Amino acid sequence: MELNLQGKSAVVTGAGKGIGLAVTRALVAEGVRVTAGARHTSGPLSELRDTGNVHVVEADLATPEGPTVLVEGAVSVYGPPDILVNNVGAVRPRTGGFSSVTDQDWTTTLEINLLSAVRATRAVLPLMLERGSGTIVTVASVNSRLPDPLVIDYSAAKAALLSFSKSLSKELGPRGIRVNTVSPGPVATDLWLGEAGVAAVLGQAGGLDAETVAAQAAKDAVTGRFTRPEEVADLVLLLASDRGGNVTGSDFVIDGGMISTV
Repeated sequence: MELNLQGKSAVVTGAGKGIGLAVTRALVAEGVRVTAGARHTSGPLSELRDTGNVHVVEADLATPEGPTVLVEGAVSVYGPPDILVNNVGAVRPRTGGFSSVTDQDWTTTLEINLLSAVRATRAVLPLMLERGSGTIVTVASVNSRLPDPLVIDYSAAKAALLSFSKSLSKELGPRGIRVNTVSPGPVATDLWLGEAGVAAVLGQAGGLDAETVAAQAAKDAVTGRFTRPEEVADLVLLLASDRGGNVTGSDFVIDGGMISTV
């Protein structure tokens, strides 16, 4: 399927690894010029930069100024972006229960999982409105629909992200800008499978090895496996392209059938 993305420009947050890196790779493969935002430049991101179609901006996207620095960097190299992918996020299992989650924990979680997207969108929006076109795709989570006390603050932040995106789609749809979200279940990235990932943290708390925890989580999907980051990237690109030209205000779950209700 031709996505007609050749020659467009995109901004991707959290592009150094995981889903963000996969999205960046997929966009470059379609001929998109990508400004990749990351706190630190990773080896794979450096390799993509060497292709000549990726501009890397190192910025802390959890800070008030980080997303603006990223968008300004994009404009200086590739001009106004056609696509914004709000991907950056982080999660820390709260094995001590709700009472162990401090005000600072809540603030940190909301900054990286909600306000980073709000701020990046705010920075991009005037440029899209000026041209009367653009697409915004935000990576949420199945935890927005499946609240879990182990990630109580993360679940709340991702639910807020869905609400924010839906509200924004109603305002921007008449002005030529589409806004959608993608909600993955467990994805085979460092967030889940890394040395300090969810599986390792839960395993340590429960006296299990990380591999056992990951295998149990995979069984929650009817497909019996984690989603691959490249599969999430494919969905993001479809929504970013004109192939989804009348799709806005929608959330697309990619979880291997983990959510069993209608």
